[in-house]
Amino acid sequence: MSKKLIVFIIVAGLVVGIVGGSLSAKKAEANLLDNILNFLKESPFKKQEAPVFQPSPSEPPKEIPLYKPVIDYEEAVIKAVETAAPSVVSIVVTKDLPKIENCPYDPFGDLPPEFRRFFGGGFEFYMPCERGTEKREIGGGSGFIVSEDGLILTNKHVVLDEKADYTVLTNNGEKYSARVLARDPIQDLAIIKIEAKELKPARLGNSEAIKLGQTAIAIGNALGEFRNTVSVGVISGLARDIIASGGGFVERIEGVIQTDAAINQGNSGGPLLDLKGKVIGINTAIVSGAQNIGFAIPINQAKRAIESVKKTGRIKIAYLGIRYMMINEEIAKKQNLAVQYGALVRGTEEGPGVIPGSPAERAGIQTEDVILEINGEKLNEGKILGLVLQKYDIGGTITLTVKRGDKTITLRATLEERPSL
Repeated sequence: MSKKLIVFIIVAGLVVGIVGGSLSAKKAEANLLDNILNFLKESPFKKQEAPVFQPSPSEPPKEIPLYKPVIDYEEAVIKAVETAAPSVVSIVVTKDLPKIENCPYDPFGDLPPEFRRFFGGGFEFYMPCERGTEKREIGGGSGFIVSEDGLILTNKHVVLDEKADYTVLTNNGEKYSARVLARDPIQDLAIIKIEAKELKPARLGNSEAIKLGQTAIAIGNALGEFRNTVSVGVISGLARDIIASGGGFVERIEGVIQTDAAINQGNSGGPLLDLKGKVIGINTAIVSGAQNIGFAIPINQAKRAIESVKKTGRIKIAYLGIRYMMINEEIAKKQNLAVQYGALVRGTEEGPGVIPGSPAERAGIQTEDVILEINGEKLNEGKILGLVLQKYDIGGTITLTVKRGDKTITLRATLEERPSL
């Protein structure tokens, strides 16, 4: 074998080895890269893209569920309205009023005949004249049933006109003539009666247990037109004193509930409810020109009137016989008083502080006395003297703690029935 052939074989072998090794290395390198890429694809550390929700064209979009307390609250309001609505009535006030028409008249009729001919003829003159009477609707309000046999509680100012006729429209559309049984002498309350049986009385709550901020629901005959109108708000004030007026009616009302539930004209006499559908107040007044400031008489003030009518046919009120002003910190400072609570006995333009011949006079109460307590119950802006007295029966004896000058004394008074106004 020649020397050149041996060299060629060795070189060829080396080349083949180098190329083969290179090809094997490249193949191994390719396999390694593939393995790394496959690992990264399946790696848990890979960033996951959020799936895109694409509803089917036939599938409606899903509604976002309400927060459960919202559902519970709405259901409570609806249930309260459904419970009370059958007991709420509308009251229509009608009255016989003169029927006015345009009647022809002769303005020269009083002249002597010899002068009338100078004014010619062919002229027609008319003037308003009265031709009989006609029954017309003059007002309206609301109320609610308090007994199965047709007793209805409303506001006194709704049925104030003794010459008017009153018609009750119940929730189921029945129509009844109503007669006024009693008008409360000191509160804006009245009780009327319809001849009906098996009615559904409203459930009465406890107005002394209500709290600021709790839900209040008003139902009534808004504007005398929209029956069973419902509005929702909160209790925004307690133990307010107001002067209510309108339609010839002016009265001071003590201890009322303030609410921002919308109370419109025609809502007067309707119930103010809690979330259980129980009556906690009787809607009675609004602040003219304000936004959602209304007032309701606490139902506890009406309970004794209802029972009095059921037993006696009229409202009887326990009577002490004084005129007074409730004391608070501001009044005590202005009046230079020694105490910051109680009822200051003082006369007004209407009369003296102690009414002659009254139980107060017989008990020895004097003008400028401060009545601090009744039977141990402290009097303040939340415990007004007139409202505390309503807890006691006519003929009952009460013990009064009185501040007179620098002394504190105890007096006893026997309550009588309030005389008719």
